Amino acid sequence: MMALAGGLVALVLGIIGIVVWWSEFLKALMAVVPVMLILGGALATYLGIEEMKDKKAAESFDTKKNDFKHEADTLKQELKDLTGKTPSQS
Repeated sequence: MMALAGGLVALVLGIIGIVVWWSEFLKALMAVVPVMLILGGALATYLGIEEMKDKKAAESFDTKKNDFKHEADTLKQELKDLTGKTPSQS
């Protein structure tokens, strides 16, 4: 109940403050918007670079996985050729 009353008081005081200090509010807004755009753009750029790094690492992992699978299949075939039977038959 106290949070509701505090919230209503803050809301009313905020509205009164914007009305009374409208020109200062606009100046503050003009100062904050470019800074927020710069910070938001920097964050988006950083996240984009990290996403590209992650995608490249995932592709590298898939290539290595395929190389290991191919090597395992080759070794199974060599074992089959040498023993004349499949590894599961032993």
